[in-house]
Amino acid sequence: MPGNKRNTTKKKSSQRTHHLNTGLRQLSLANDTEKNEEILLPQSDKYRITYSDRYGRYLLAKRNLPAGELLITEKPLVVGPCASGEPVCLGCYKPVTLTTLQYRCPNCKWPLCGKECPGVHQPYGHSACECELLKRENTGQRLHTITPADKIKNLYELVAIVRILLMKIHETDQYQRIRLMESHLEMRKQNSDLWQHYEENIVQELRERWHLSNDFTAEEIHTVCGIVDVNCFEIGQNSAKARALYPGAFLLAHDCCPNTAHTDNPDTYEIILRTSRGIKKNESITLSYAYTLQGTLKRRDFIQKSKLFWCCCQRCTDPYELGTDCSALTCSSCQRGLLRSSNPLVQEAEWRCDKCDFIMNSQDVVQLLEKLNNILDSIDVHDVQGLENFMKRYSVLLGSNHYLLLYVKYTLCQIYGRIEGYLLSDMSLEDLKRKEKYCREFLQVADILQPGLSKLRGLIMYELHAPIMMISQHLCSQHLITRKDFNKRLREVIELLKESSLILQMEPKGSNDYQMGLAAEEGLKQLEGN
Repeated sequence: MPGNKRNTTKKKSSQRTHHLNTGLRQLSLANDTEKNEEILLPQSDKYRITYSDRYGRYLLAKRNLPAGELLITEKPLVVGPCASGEPVCLGCYKPVTLTTLQYRCPNCKWPLCGKECPGVHQPYGHSACECELLKRENTGQRLHTITPADKIKNLYELVAIVRILLMKIHETDQYQRIRLMESHLEMRKQNSDLWQHYEENIVQELRERWHLSNDFTAEEIHTVCGIVDVNCFEIGQNSAKARALYPGAFLLAHDCCPNTAHTDNPDTYEIILRTSRGIKKNESITLSYAYTLQGTLKRRDFIQKSKLFWCCCQRCTDPYELGTDCSALTCSSCQRGLLRSSNPLVQEAEWRCDKCDFIMNSQDVVQLLEKLNNILDSIDVHDVQGLENFMKRYSVLLGSNHYLLLYVKYTLCQIYGRIEGYLLSDMSLEDLKRKEKYCREFLQVADILQPGLSKLRGLIMYELHAPIMMISQHLCSQHLITRKDFNKRLREVIELLKESSLILQMEPKGSNDYQMGLAAEEGLKQLEGN
């Protein structure tokens, strides 16, 4: 799927009180609260930090906030490789290989993108003290010799943890700011699989194999692991991929239909967080910890496993997912109805057809979706025919807005017009119509789930303008539409370019999305100049 949303968290309803008490203890109660809130976020006329049994610490709007309002811009406390463990440069987080041809740090032997990597010996990259520790424990050589993917993943997962632990020695103020964040340590202890993973692959690795038992207790390392899991954002632009902790942005509450959008500066790793739609005074300021274009079963499972709470937002509560039906399956019995969960807040609830009496148990739904997801993952993202065949074959099983079909449409929206054999100048009228159709269908869902000034809408609106323009020009040249109809279509193209230009130029300068925003602006000037 096209990327998970960046991460922070709150907690399961029945565990909110524990979070609240923990948060208040960390903030040293009454007289110290304001002081510690200043450490987390500076005073603002836009939001305030508040507390509740349900959410713990979170942000409320102090006043009505318009769409596009800049809320937070802050540099990270720490940056490191993602938990996925894919090999990346420790300096700039661009992909690397583990082959002998890959450039490596002369000192610690970990792979780097090259001799001139801008992140070497920089605060958010490969520091000198980290390099010495990696060299001392010969971890770079182990990357040469270990082959199981999970072992490589574990080593890369360690890097962000190690960087935070080193702050205890070299940057104590930063370390204390990180320790103010929620770790859900007690809840993690109750999750035997999660606890065992970190005990064996992180805690024992660092204390025994890396000989750090005199520097850090087991509980201290577990706490840092929890803080990273709960509060990290996935970041990255232009092929770079990393995760980062920010001093205040982690305070945003979760919602599967968020009212903010965020991005990060590729040069400084600053997070830039804006309202994506209008937010009313005293309304929670939210972002999504899961990928919004996944179904409820998938989103809730991801959030529970990674953030240790079950989401109960308005969208998760609604079997129709706010009218999008992103999870609905076609009934295999009557072929007319749609299957939806009878109770979306219960993962094991049975699924029922809205036209007949057919019932499907949740386990069968999960197995079907896993099977289809694996098939989809096996198709190359540039394989137009493979993606088209997937939609044609499995549309009989999936509702028209099912999230797996949405992913295929999203991918086709982007590659139609951009790859060899399907460049805009080469595309047939039928291909152009398909691109337009997929863009419109996708945008209808994005308008509900990521409304307003969201990057997803900006990207799809930019993709949509081209087929509308080219089809309109063709129809006009063949006298198949009137000049009035052509001008109507032209006005739609202009509106699409205006909004996509506005949205995408909110992205950091130098990013691919910002460049697309400039292209939209240039296209708009050309149309308005004619």
